Amino acid sequence: MNIPNDLYYAESHEWLRMSGDEGTVGISDHAQHELTDVVYVELPKVGALVEARSQVCVIESVKAASDIFAPISGTITAVNEALSSNPALINSDPYGDGWIFKMRIEAGEDVEHLKTPAQYREQLGSSGQQSGGGI
Repeated sequence: MNIPNDLYYAESHEWLRMSGDEGTVGISDHAQHELTDVVYVELPKVGALVEARSQVCVIESVKAASDIFAPISGTITAVNEALSSNPALINSDPYGDGWIFKMRIEAGEDVEHLKTPAQYREQLGSSGQQSGGGI
């Protein structure tokens, strides 16, 4: 399972890549593997203010529909429009071209409640199943 070391992870399998006060969000390789073939992504609205752990959008696969949660509080600043015509990018490149949305992090928000790569590996290794909702 691919778990890049430069990301933070939510228990519900979203990842967060920070760059200053902006974060890029997608789902982990584990999550896309569990979903199988992604066929549709309901993207969030740019400008929406979202709370950490709140449902932001939905990914549909041939297997199931899954809620995607905000890993941290902030404002949606961009969505990956490429997913509208090619949702399979989530399967083929979950940490690159398959990103879902970007958000400006609220002042004072902290990533301490998110997992480090080592903690996320431990979550996957200890449970082997989903936990915390989501995928």
